[in-house]
Amino acid sequence: MTPRATYRFQFHKNFGFADAEALLPYLDAFGISHVYASPVTVAAAGSMHGYDVVDPTRINPELGGESAFRALAAAAKARGMGIVIDIVPNHMGVAGGGNAWWNDVLAKGQASEHARVFDIDWTRDPDGKLVLPVLGAPLSEVLAAGDLAIERDADRWTLVAYGEHRFPIRDQDQAKADTLPLAALVDRQHYRLASWRVANDELNWRRFFTVNDLAGVRIEDPAVFEATHALYFRLYDEGLIDGVRVDHVDGLTDPIGYCRKLRERLGPGAWIVVEKILGTAETQPVGWGVDGTSGYDFMEQVSTLIHDPAGSEPLAGMWDAISRRGEFFEVEEFEARQDLLSWQFAGQFDACVAAFAALAASSPQGDGITRAMLRRAIERLLWVFPVYRTYGTGTAAPTSDARIRALVREKVAALIPPGEDAVTDMVLAWLAGEGPGDMALAADAVRRFQQLSAPIAAKAVEDTAFYRYGRLISRNDVGADAETLGISVAAFHDAMAERARDVPHAMLTTATHDHKRGEDVRARLAVLSNRPDDWRVRVERWMRLYEARGVAPDDRYMLLQTLVGAWPADGARHDLADRVKAWQQKALREGKLRSSWEAPDEAYEAEAAGLVDDLLGDAAFVRDLADYVATLAPAAEANSLVQTLLRYTVPGVPDLYQGTELDDLSLVDPDNRRPVDYALRQRLIADGMRAKMRLIADLLALRRAEPALFADGDYRPVAVSGSDRIVAFERSAAGKTLKVAALIRGIDVPAATVRFGDGPVPAATLFAAGPVWFTL
Repeated sequence: MTPRATYRFQFHKNFGFADAEALLPYLDAFGISHVYASPVTVAAAGSMHGYDVVDPTRINPELGGESAFRALAAAAKARGMGIVIDIVPNHMGVAGGGNAWWNDVLAKGQASEHARVFDIDWTRDPDGKLVLPVLGAPLSEVLAAGDLAIERDADRWTLVAYGEHRFPIRDQDQAKADTLPLAALVDRQHYRLASWRVANDELNWRRFFTVNDLAGVRIEDPAVFEATHALYFRLYDEGLIDGVRVDHVDGLTDPIGYCRKLRERLGPGAWIVVEKILGTAETQPVGWGVDGTSGYDFMEQVSTLIHDPAGSEPLAGMWDAISRRGEFFEVEEFEARQDLLSWQFAGQFDACVAAFAALAASSPQGDGITRAMLRRAIERLLWVFPVYRTYGTGTAAPTSDARIRALVREKVAALIPPGEDAVTDMVLAWLAGEGPGDMALAADAVRRFQQLSAPIAAKAVEDTAFYRYGRLISRNDVGADAETLGISVAAFHDAMAERARDVPHAMLTTATHDHKRGEDVRARLAVLSNRPDDWRVRVERWMRLYEARGVAPDDRYMLLQTLVGAWPADGARHDLADRVKAWQQKALREGKLRSSWEAPDEAYEAEAAGLVDDLLGDAAFVRDLADYVATLAPAAEANSLVQTLLRYTVPGVPDLYQGTELDDLSLVDPDNRRPVDYALRQRLIADGMRAKMRLIADLLALRRAEPALFADGDYRPVAVSGSDRIVAFERSAAGKTLKVAALIRGIDVPAATVRFGDGPVPAATLFAAGPVWFTL
């Protein structure tokens, strides 16, 4: 069943199924058809997000367990509503001792029945052990300090680190565990305890990005697929859920094969969307057996529409003058990819190179190709890869990959060492399923490349370069092409036409649990792209404040943008400084220029936090900031309404992230996962809604009244004469036509005419009451 409109809930121990059930009347009155739930399976104890699943076979008791979930589903069904759940096939949580499958692997090694679940390369450790980089220092130092001991846990001996981290001792050592020298006992286990600092270089199991607490799952194994998905299939077969959102599909060995198998098991009626970030060179996931993506691509499309491309050059020049880091994002991305490949993915990169070396050695055509040559070819391809990954299996590849490989070859050409073009071409041929050598070795090598290119893209772009490049930070968000500030109306129409043709039931979103700044922060900062000169005047004045703090100019500039974007419309609140400082610390550490998670520069971070306090404690600055935000407010609200209008009217299924029916001025997680004041929202829906909320309610009511029009209607751009600042279109189905128009990049109404199918309408008429207009 395809949802009409979803509402995203972030479930955790403080917000469970019973809380959601109590809010169903509110969602129903609002016009929502489906609850879109964060992962509901058992996660690490106290998890605030649920993506660290430790038991995929049970519903999380912290959320209320299966009985409460069934009650929620029954209450939803009684209102004609449904549930869609988030599933996590790529990884499982392995920290804290709560994962029984992982613990069994630690206790029994390769003999464990669950060893096949996790993506472990036992051959990479000299002793065939699983590397556990969990210690705060090398093992010898931990032993000498007495930070490792054994304790009796029920009827078994257990290794305990730092008095809290527990590791199983194998069966063969239980009888003598308390008599063996501790170092000898540790050495006898199926795992090797090591310092956390060796993870990037020595880890011999696939993790989620750089998170050592999340272990990759071999979902391509049929038995693993069935074991980890049995609950989801049962929930669907029993009518408790109507579909799923697949988390991080690009982390899997064969995403397309997985999605087709999921579709086969769930059947044609299930709604399936995948979390997938589309690169600028990438098309929608057509032919995968899914309804589309979870909406980052739409968030990018509407964001570029409300940003003015004319602001690109002046804002880039301002950024370069302040930061001295260059005008272009491409430079930051390239450097970040180099950094991350050598810093945080060295071990995974080594394993990838080794796999290609073995493949090359399996064919006469690989004679003369050294491991070093392959290393140079692979690293350079990863430096310029324009998408998360390709989708080859070693023996074949989808036709959509060909365009990506051609673009990569073009981008890498200038980086190839003299005389080594043939090596690069051979790697690309293997990715295409056309290279020579052993087929099993080809499958392994291609898998390793594709499961490395995806985290390199995520960590280098979203979690590094986005925190280094500050031309306009509203364009640095999940799924964004930060090089592009804005696009033309024609380009937006092309994207929507493609959406209508290929993925008419994909999810549409402008806010998620992963966004780096809220939808209304981005909408407000987008106004700066239309007024760069006015912004420059403010910046020149503000950048001179508290220079003695010694905070680097680029960090100061991004802080100022953040304060402008997140400033509450009704003035500073008591928690604003702490929220901004939390964002700032994360930004500094993710950027890895002056601090990092691995080696925090606490002195610099303290100076940066002090600058936040100085600015927010300066009455003159606060007045100036508040006045400036007030001048932006009309255009910012217009941007907010435009992106709301489009989310609910273009082809697709609109999602409303929890709480964002009101202003979303959140920052990066965990700020964007704060508790929502539903009592306020319920009062507003009864007593009088604010503009954004009213627009959502009106559009949801229209979608409820005319479901076929929004589910199956076409998309036809409407011609506009006299302005490039109006986006207008029509959608028709079953004899009904929806007409939509929106004014973008400013609130002054141009002398323009919108030529709908039933006749022209002056822009002044359409936008007499505001920047958005629609009628049926």
